[in-house]
Amino acid sequence: MELLDALMAEDFRRVAEARHAAGNRVRLLRDGPETFAAWLSAINTAKRYVWLENYIIQEDATGATFAQALIAAAGRGVAVRVLYDWLGCLRRTSPSFWQKLRAGGVEVREYNRPNVLHPLHWISRDHRKVLCVDGDSAFTGGLCIGQDWAGDAARNIAPWRDTAVAIEGPAVPYLDAAFVDSWEAAGGLPQRDMEVAPGAPVLPGDVDVSVIAGRPDSLGLYRLEQLIAEIAERRLWLTDGYFVATTAYVRALAGAARAGVDVRLLVPGSSDWPLVGALSKSAYRPLLQAGVRVFEWNGPMLHAKTAVADGCWSRIGSSNSNLASWITNRELDVTIKDHALAGQMEAMYEADMTNATEVVLARGRSGIPRPVAPDGHAQERSPAKAGRLLSGAIGLGSTLNASFTRRRQLDPTESLVVLGGGLVLLVFGAVAVFLPRVIAWAVAAFALWPGVGLVVRGLRLWWASRNDAAR
Repeated sequence: MELLDALMAEDFRRVAEARHAAGNRVRLLRDGPETFAAWLSAINTAKRYVWLENYIIQEDATGATFAQALIAAAGRGVAVRVLYDWLGCLRRTSPSFWQKLRAGGVEVREYNRPNVLHPLHWISRDHRKVLCVDGDSAFTGGLCIGQDWAGDAARNIAPWRDTAVAIEGPAVPYLDAAFVDSWEAAGGLPQRDMEVAPGAPVLPGDVDVSVIAGRPDSLGLYRLEQLIAEIAERRLWLTDGYFVATTAYVRALAGAARAGVDVRLLVPGSSDWPLVGALSKSAYRPLLQAGVRVFEWNGPMLHAKTAVADGCWSRIGSSNSNLASWITNRELDVTIKDHALAGQMEAMYEADMTNATEVVLARGRSGIPRPVAPDGHAQERSPAKAGRLLSGAIGLGSTLNASFTRRRQLDPTESLVVLGGGLVLLVFGAVAVFLPRVIAWAVAAFALWPGVGLVVRGLRLWWASRNDAAR
């Protein structure tokens, strides 16, 4: 069976937990300037509603531009709703920014602020990037709203490299429904005017689109990515901003390469999360040994999350290839069956290759993967800037677990992770010996916080059961 047919089979959609619609029109959007222009145009011409859901809406020049457009739309009588992630906007956006939106008639909700009664629930983040307008058009991709994605042409600062897509047609209500689901998760039942129509009566195009609205523990996209690696026949080109794949997924990509598939992976040369960059490199050697070609982007931060297979199928969305996206986050991705769009994706990928350095296995005892320029000389990179650590926590655990259990051979690139883990344990042991009260207080806090939450929730359930029995 040709991949094009296999990808649209009912079994395939069930694996991905996708909602499929034919007869759409899609438009590929590259980087912030082009994407933001399309988003703002849709907001400025909206007549009924604007629903915006984004992990980061930053309080800077770009955020101010969007705030003005949203307030203006609300002033025209458009129902404007904005959903942002608490952690994503922490220290990036002040309460006064959201208050200004509310004062301008915009409904604003925040996803998953830490709760005393649910101490671990904060790990789930709303990582989606979705804009829904009037039930006629919707947008998704990897872009947050902020100056990093807009760049600054006057100062010769390039925008972060990212990808999005605009969709019109019967798939739009599925993106609308995804927003409504997130809106409900962030603050109770949605309003009556948020009911989503089953589909547009007029088919504006001929493109098949499947919408994958990832929620915590859904694992739909994780299964899909492994399936694509298994059934791709000729090409599988991946772009990922935070690649910290599981052993199973690395093996799937390696298996495809060994079977003769042209597998390529484009990742950042310098990440805004240094630990994630280090963990991403730990997967290089098994991939390279299997024949996967790995490239590091030379420009500003590479943030796109895309895939294109066999010139007929594409994926664009917010999900990275790591367990945070696959298991704990709310994500939104679309898969598109269309030769024309896949051709555009491949052309964009080949253009990105001109600003990337291919990584090869260096000869010698270490066998450490190194970026090599087209002239064959090893290329040195400056250290990445200090950044956030949460995204790499799962990969860090994988490396340390392998160090203790010896279930797999550690890569030399994981040396810093292992060394850092050892130093942390040494410091912890020293504190336990010389300052035992510090450890005692930490253990007490760790036990008391979830303990209080469990007791309170248990009492509530007990009280509810008594009231039910009394009835």
